[in-house]
Amino acid sequence: MIRLAIKAAAACILLAACSDGVTEDDNGGLLEVYRDTSQPISSAALFDPARYTGVWHEVARYPVPFERGCVGVTAEYQLIATDHISVQNICRDETGEVLSVIDGSAEIVGPGQLKVSFPSVPFGAADYWVLWVDEGYRTAVVGAPNGRSGWILNRDPIIPADRLEAARQVLAFNGYDLSRLLIVPQ
Repeated sequence: MIRLAIKAAAACILLAACSDGVTEDDNGGLLEVYRDTSQPISSAALFDPARYTGVWHEVARYPVPFERGCVGVTAEYQLIATDHISVQNICRDETGEVLSVIDGSAEIVGPGQLKVSFPSVPFGAADYWVLWVDEGYRTAVVGAPNGRSGWILNRDPIIPADRLEAARQVLAFNGYDLSRLLIVPQ
C-alpha cells in the first residue's frame, strides 16, 4: 500500500513537472506548503453546515496543480446527511467555458473540519477546514493543517474590500504566506 502511494505521488510530481509552460508560481507544486505549519491553525468552532450549503465563488486561492488555468471557479455544497455534504467544483476558462466538473463528498469530522474526497482522485480524503465564515455566511476562508491549500470563497463573484481584507487577516493569523495568494478572475 505504501509503495503504491509513493508510485502515485511520483507520477503526479512527474506530470506536474511536464506542464505546458505554466510556471511553478502560477501552478503550485504538488507538495508545496503555503503556511508555517509550526503555527497553530484553527477551524470555525460555530460552523453551521446547513448555512454553508449553496454556491460559493472562489475569489482567491493558493496555487494548486489541479486548478491550473481555472478562473470563475465555483463550488456548490449540499447537506446530504447530518455529517456529510456533497461537493461539486466547476472550473472555467477566461471565456466562461466549463473546463472541468468534479463531484465528491465531504465528511464533517469536527467543528468546521471536513474530510473531502473525490471518487476520481486516488489519494483519499483531504483535510478541508473552514477557518472562518462571516456572520452572514457570505465570505469564507478555507485551509488545511498541512498548508498545501487555501481559498477565499464568497457568495457573489465580487467580494467587498472589507471582507477580502478580513479573509486575508484570517489566513495570516493561521500562518499563511499572503504573498503567494492569487486573486481569481471572475
